[in-house]
Amino acid sequence: MDHTQLSVIDLFIIGAYLVSMVAVGVYFMKRIKNTGDYYVAGRSLGPWVMMATVCATIIGGSGLMGRAGVAYSSGTKAVITAVPYVLGMFIFSGISGRISDIGMRYGVTSIPDLFDRRFGRTAKLLLAAMVAFTMMGTVASQVTATATIINMLGNQVGLSYEAGALIACIIFMIYTASSGLFGVVYTDVLQFYMLLIFVYFLIPGATLFHIGGFSTFAANLDPALVKPYINGSIVGDILTYLVFTMAGAEMWQRALAAKDRTAAKKGMFLGTAVYAVTIALMFFMGIAAHQVIGGDVLAQYGSTDAVVPALAIRVLPIGLTGLALAGLLSVIMSTADSYLLVSVQTCVHDIGKTFFPKMKDRTEILLSRIFSIILPLGALVIALYIKNAYNILMFAWSFYAAAAGLPAFAALFWRKATKQGIIAGMASGFVVCIGWKLMGEPLGLGSTVPGTIACAIALVGVSLATYQKSPSVFLESKKAA
Repeated sequence: MDHTQLSVIDLFIIGAYLVSMVAVGVYFMKRIKNTGDYYVAGRSLGPWVMMATVCATIIGGSGLMGRAGVAYSSGTKAVITAVPYVLGMFIFSGISGRISDIGMRYGVTSIPDLFDRRFGRTAKLLLAAMVAFTMMGTVASQVTATATIINMLGNQVGLSYEAGALIACIIFMIYTASSGLFGVVYTDVLQFYMLLIFVYFLIPGATLFHIGGFSTFAANLDPALVKPYINGSIVGDILTYLVFTMAGAEMWQRALAAKDRTAAKKGMFLGTAVYAVTIALMFFMGIAAHQVIGGDVLAQYGSTDAVVPALAIRVLPIGLTGLALAGLLSVIMSTADSYLLVSVQTCVHDIGKTFFPKMKDRTEILLSRIFSIILPLGALVIALYIKNAYNILMFAWSFYAAAAGLPAFAALFWRKATKQGIIAGMASGFVVCIGWKLMGEPLGLGSTVPGTIACAIALVGVSLATYQKSPSVFLESKKAA
């Protein structure tokens, strides 16, 4: 069973999978009749489709390969930083019904759309700019993970990390540009089942078998890898994950695409529950890699992101290796297309249509497809500069969580939030977060912590000071009786 090189059969399986994903995107092109179809799939998603697309979106290259890499290099940090995200997503599951109701009643299709209706154009544009960059950074983390796999696959034919990153971008471009959320969601469903079969069962099971069973694994386990610890950087990551969930534009898009509030809440809850299982599996694979591969994954492959694909190559037989790596790629692609589509929607619909409100649907869809080609190039640049999926993700999410998390929650639930308060909160959170990073994160504390505190103080203080003179319009989720 033990081998270190891929066979022609494995490479053929992986290539066939990538081609099929592009074909699915092209097939769903005919379902696109208007921008509602492109961005929110005609608000047609039921709870089980919601579950699959939510889970497949959450578990991307950074959440799978990146987190396993963190477990490999830093032990329990992989779990400690993941649990707050799960808790945040369960909270978001509870409020997703309100998001769905507001979307249905007011025609809201994105989180900047909500800001526009409550706080006006300036607040909308500020948030949209942050969403676009954050989503592009998240796509970059998926490009990095995909490039790592392609580089490992292509060593036999001379494919570099840079070539892998370019190939990843081209694939993301084609099927996101073709079909919008329809194609994204229904490829997510397929990728969800591939995730269950190959990532949840095949690779962990084969790894445990390769080691010699759980008793052998436990006997050879380095105690340092399972010893809980915390530091300022981890505190920053914890708050980033927890607060980010309130304003995660990709999950807002899913909630707004649900056919009703029940589908939104149930789908979000189930998808999050499945993700919770993933945390344990990624932790296991990360620490088990020490016993299967050894302690020099970084030296061998150039990135700890390579832990899971390296395990697959080492412990699986020919054929199953190709299927497992196709499953890994499917998980990454399901996340990349989701974040790319949000970034496109933000640039074209939320920003472009603000300046050109009479833009026709046909023009908007065309521009969306063009931006689906342009934006991945920005993600490519980021991926070439920071070659670690987890690091890219935290870079992109930290300032967005600090600047947008609390304002998004306030936009949904706080009647006294004002335009001035929201803008002050976003600006303060962003400036303090970036400033803290530039100062080298004093005391070792992650920049999201002071950024979020600054955002809260400015948001609440300015809103209370301006509420009487400048109240905002509060959006009710249900019609008054």
